[in-house]
Amino acid sequence: MSAASYNPGPLILHAGAAATMAYGYMGLHSLPINKLIESQRGGHFQFLTIQGLAVAFITMLLSMLADLVPVLSLVKRAKRAVFMIAMPLAVVISTIYWTLLFTAPNLILRAEEAEPSSSTKTPQLSRIPVEMDVSLHAVPAISLLLDFFLLERKYTPKQAIYGGFIVAAVSGLWYAWWVEECAKYNGAFPYPFLTFNPFHIRIAIYSAATTFAYVCFLMLNALRRA
Repeated sequence: MSAASYNPGPLILHAGAAATMAYGYMGLHSLPINKLIESQRGGHFQFLTIQGLAVAFITMLLSMLADLVPVLSLVKRAKRAVFMIAMPLAVVISTIYWTLLFTAPNLILRAEEAEPSSSTKTPQLSRIPVEMDVSLHAVPAISLLLDFFLLERKYTPKQAIYGGFIVAAVSGLWYAWWVEECAKYNGAFPYPFLTFNPFHIRIAIYSAATTFAYVCFLMLNALRRA
């Protein structure tokens, strides 16, 4: 590839997205609730958001490497494999988070720790700065969707139907097991909507989220032209 024909756009997208995600994650350590979360089993990785962020970040790093050394076909194949997990997961996380944040924030945000008081005021919800919120809950989905529709090629029907199903099922089973395991030690789930519900309802939630991820992947792949 000659210098004259080199397009820096993909590298700018991938590097910018990776840097923004890293900024969001590092900012978590400055929050008042960070000490409590890090003392719990799983730490920040008990949150699906952070697991999705990690997979999206790895995808962007692989993308950057492919941008810089395009002859490395193994890196491109690795990116497409990880991408199959990262994109639907990021879309599910963003959809659930922003929907609940604007309609029922008490189901997605923890209540702030407060000193015992006779006040009847409702405890404030623990919110994070807007720029950090966007970095964690919007940038992964936006950057992956831009990457897929502008730079990537669509998956074959076999890859989408069977590969997408396997990836969604394994990811869903993994997180369901992991978050239940963490809650046994921590006494509560990272998300109030899980803490508030009994086991059979949580199973339904995990199943619905997994199905949503799979359907999202199929729909996005169908919308992508060759």
